[in-house]
Amino acid sequence: MSEPRINDRIRVPEVRLVGPNGEQVGIVRVEDALRLADEAGLDLVEVAPTARPPVCKLMDFGKFKYESDMKAREARKNQTNTILKEIRFRLKIDPHDYGTKKGHVERFLKAGDKVKVMIMFRGREQSRPEMGFRLLQRLAEDVADLGSVESSPRQDGRNMVMVIGPHKKKAEAKAEERRRKDAEAAPPAAAPEAAPVDSTPDETAATAS
Repeated sequence: MSEPRINDRIRVPEVRLVGPNGEQVGIVRVEDALRLADEAGLDLVEVAPTARPPVCKLMDFGKFKYESDMKAREARKNQTNTILKEIRFRLKIDPHDYGTKKGHVERFLKAGDKVKVMIMFRGREQSRPEMGFRLLQRLAEDVADLGSVESSPRQDGRNMVMVIGPHKKKAEAKAEERRRKDAEAAPPAAAPEAAPVDSTPDETAATAS
């Protein structure tokens, strides 16, 4: 994203001016807009450079940039950072293998991660996609307490793919855990320095006779 133009970097004869509270001032000469900004102790910031004429707003750009940076930092902090795991099934899977792989899916979902489940068709199995759909549907029902289908079963070449995501509370809990670990890993803030003690004698104290 290009750096916003402010004050004397705005190189156009006139702009559509917006006041500090969002009010529409109208189209004014850039010199007049700069004068209004100076009188208000604010900056003239170009917010829509491709408009004709460009749209500028009166604002405290330093405060605006600080608040934007804080919002971006908070948004990054609140990201769940969900990881997409992958597990593969054969169409003709025996009950023991099914139970083992279902256990892996449950473990991933409990950890707050999404799971890409793939069924691999071999030979003439490709003519029976409905069997793959039923297997994926069965798995989704078996892990419904931990997650829900985010991407319905779809054919992908010789494979059929479905994505199951953890329930929202689990994903939020994982994000909170990550934030807690980040906070614990951060270096402790330095303790404030003690104020210096004034060792100058008190001039109002009585002197010895």
